[in-house]
Amino acid sequence: MAPKKVLVVLTSHDKIDAINKPSGWYLPEFAHPYEVFSSKNIDITVVSPKGGVAPLDPTSVELTKEDPVSVSFLENKKALWENTTPLKEFRGRSGEFDAIFYPGGHGPMFDLVDDADSIALIEEFWNAGKVVSAVCHGTIALVNAKINGEPLLKGKEVTGFTNAEEDFVKLTSAMPLLVEDKVNAAGGKFVQAEIFGNKVVVDGKLVTGQNPTSASALGQALATAIGA
Repeated sequence: MAPKKVLVVLTSHDKIDAINKPSGWYLPEFAHPYEVFSSKNIDITVVSPKGGVAPLDPTSVELTKEDPVSVSFLENKKALWENTTPLKEFRGRSGEFDAIFYPGGHGPMFDLVDDADSIALIEEFWNAGKVVSAVCHGTIALVNAKINGEPLLKGKEVTGFTNAEEDFVKLTSAMPLLVEDKVNAAGGKFVQAEIFGNKVVVDGKLVTGQNPTSASALGQALATAIGA
């Protein structure tokens, strides 16, 4: 049986602009789903807006030093994020994949939220009946996608990094927007667990996770959604 295939979209944005703090994508939010994908023979292709090295949030490296999955991924899989393909090269190619997946980190808040190629890909995958998935701040990539003129998220249950969690990490004032607010503005039904609780929401072909704690369960739900 041919392996299932997932297109993973990472940010190209390497800092939180307002405070000039290094940022990017968040290590466990790729590492833990990748562990699931590997165990289920799921192939991945990694892209980013600019291509090349997708910046890894150094804070996420520091905070996961005791997490063996993240440590192993960091040590052994650098080629995945240091040699990404420009995502625009995958427009028109949803037929090659079963799902598109957006890990989080604060980087997506600055580039993927309004990247035209990324939005076009999400819309293409959705219209082709493919799974669309994101975890944590990755959910921000979905808020501006539209289907038949209406927000993709309208009327759907969605989760992502909450306003309370952004307050907890003391970065609310440094953000250009907030995931929870933008989901609600798009007509989505934002659902959440307690701060940093494990929460995954599946609404048809839409699969979202709340935060880093949810990354492994998100990977499992995504795998299930594509029949892996």
